[in-house]
Amino acid sequence: MLQLCDSECDGLSALMECGGDVNSPGDTMGQSPAHLAAGGGQAFFLLWQLQNGVNVNQQDCFGEALIHKAARSGSMECLSLLVASDARIDMCNKDGHTAEEVALFGGFLDCARYLATVKLTQDTFSRAQSSLNDLKETAAGVKRGQCYQSISHGKRRRSDGFV
Repeated sequence: MLQLCDSECDGLSALMECGGDVNSPGDTMGQSPAHLAAGGGQAFFLLWQLQNGVNVNQQDCFGEALIHKAARSGSMECLSLLVASDARIDMCNKDGHTAEEVALFGGFLDCARYLATVKLTQDTFSRAQSSLNDLKETAAGVKRGQCYQSISHGKRRRSDGFV
């Protein structure tokens, strides 16, 4: 396992040294250097990739985005970076699993709990934002209606019936 991690880090270092595009697939599985960083729990490398414009929702040939890789490795640091970078936590891989489910299946309960809490918070905020927009539209409609009424009621009626 340690040898696998070392080879991933060496591969990531080689890709970074070559000046490759941060979104280019670095291997035959369609994994970018950021996929390797998230999968290896390498928060420092992942942060560097994020600062250089990596697509946080890019999927590999298994349909796994960076957040799936971080969840699979149980890296709370990588998950936090990805959530802060607006990664889609509801995205499913080709097996139909979200990152929360991947973390749960891997036994990373703290990661699964974190992702569930973030999703709940995002959903609550989205509903509140939607309700606020509805209230603004209703208030604007009422205000416009009052303006039209005050214009027609403030004028005297002409003898020919026009307002």
